[in-house]
Amino acid sequence: MSPHAQQWLSIPKAESTYPAQDDTAGWLAMIEQSNSAIATQFTSQPLPVSTEDETIAGVPVFVVTGPGVADDDRRIHINFHGGGLIMGGGAVCRAMTGISALSAGLRTWGVDYRMPPLHPFPAALDDAMAVYRAALEIREPHEIVIAGGSAGGNIAAALLLRAKDEGLPMPAALVLNTPELDLTESGDSFVTNAAFDNLLSSLREVNELYAAGQALDEPYLSPLFGDVTGFPPTFLKTGTRDLFLSNTVRMHRKLRNAGVEAELHVGEAMPHGGFGGAPEDQELDAELQRFLARHTA
Repeated sequence: MSPHAQQWLSIPKAESTYPAQDDTAGWLAMIEQSNSAIATQFTSQPLPVSTEDETIAGVPVFVVTGPGVADDDRRIHINFHGGGLIMGGGAVCRAMTGISALSAGLRTWGVDYRMPPLHPFPAALDDAMAVYRAALEIREPHEIVIAGGSAGGNIAAALLLRAKDEGLPMPAALVLNTPELDLTESGDSFVTNAAFDNLLSSLREVNELYAAGQALDEPYLSPLFGDVTGFPPTFLKTGTRDLFLSNTVRMHRKLRNAGVEAELHVGEAMPHGGFGGAPEDQELDAELQRFLARHTA
């Protein structure tokens, strides 16, 4: 392992405690504090990207262009940020969109979707649908990639389930980076990796807040339990220490059993979300860019 990855693994896990479900002020205060800490981490060094703040179909979107993206490149990489379905909005979304744009090598729309406690399910999915519909008005489906990491992977996969149900065309590709696809947390790695993922612990209280009384195994909430027949080629990434390893592996098998082309990449000793920009992350970024080059116009 690279020294960077080893250093990342040495960071101790920060245990979280959550307010009561009906303590809106408590949740908002916790989210603000967490976002502030995350923003400090992600904005410590400037990225070689240009960012425009847009509103698309009534939804705030950060349009980010990285180096080497030609002006006439019509491809759009619509990305949904992580943050446990409650964090990662605003300035954090802006910064994470820059990182996602560099990873994919495409012009990226970072969707600043609504979140609990003020906007529980299905607000985030409604925002995702609105942005996807707007993209289809200006681009062909084969020019669009849908992507998400962690909680954003939940939104991305749920978006395709709903788009299919509503008769919309599938995009060129789907990218799921350490995705949160099962809010019931039924997979093996929720037990086996609980002590080894130094970033992530169970999010059951957060999942209940997001679901707002809906059953957690409902496919728009837990896309792992949906019908993925007809999904586009899909790139999946996880790590052997990722709490969401089971989410990713099970989704890969589900896609393959449905006849969908799907690539699964598992990083050795990698915790949730990767190694913070280590060479191991850059290797997987190169894999992603090769995948997207094959499946987009």
